[in-house]
Amino acid sequence: MTNNVPLHVAIIPDGNRRFAKRLMKRPWKGHEWGIEKIKSVFEWSKEIGVRYLTFYALSIENFEKRPKRELDFIFNLARKEIKAILGNSKSFVHKDKVKMNFFGKLELLPKDLQENIKELMHETKLYNKYVINIALVYGGRQEIVDTCRKIGLKIKKGLLDPEKISETVVKHNLYTNGLPDPDLIIRTSERRLSGFLLWQAAYSELAFIDTYWPELTKRQYRKAILDYSSRERRLGR
Repeated sequence: MTNNVPLHVAIIPDGNRRFAKRLMKRPWKGHEWGIEKIKSVFEWSKEIGVRYLTFYALSIENFEKRPKRELDFIFNLARKEIKAILGNSKSFVHKDKVKMNFFGKLELLPKDLQENIKELMHETKLYNKYVINIALVYGGRQEIVDTCRKIGLKIKKGLLDPEKISETVVKHNLYTNGLPDPDLIIRTSERRLSGFLLWQAAYSELAFIDTYWPELTKRQYRKAILDYSSRERRLGR
């Protein structure tokens, strides 16, 4: 593997439901396989040298439109996975010193799940070897709207001069404040960003893999990284 490895890879893991349907299973059964694939991708990323991973786990549109039964299934999966990590020194999160971040409209999640998330973020906040970000009830446009609100409130309180608004000010008020922008964004199954990290993706390289997320292979993932490594990133130059 070349030394030109992306520091931060963001992933839109699409195709869980269609993969399950193809196997004649309940559509949301694919989410179970999808979570296991996240763990696999983390291991592959470690081998390559990627330090930051961001996964688009649930869009705000899906939160608003998917059947309650499916959302309950997803939330139960999240509870199960988080509880398996909390206080468990054998979990990969603790063994590999992975800082866990969650961002999005988290206040719309069930209260107990919000508490689980807060506890996990607190338990891993001092880790800095690797970072896994989970975007939940997330929308890129909504993030920008919320950022404008935060900046507007600071102006209203006299904490910020409108003339001082800059790209840096905007960046520091995004959900992803403190995180590097993604070098590479990978999407499985489809060929669009679907509102993912709209501000942060301004100079990201893109890779689209024509397979459903649960069946993504290590070879396909490494190929996307190798392809990124061979590109000359001009970054506006």
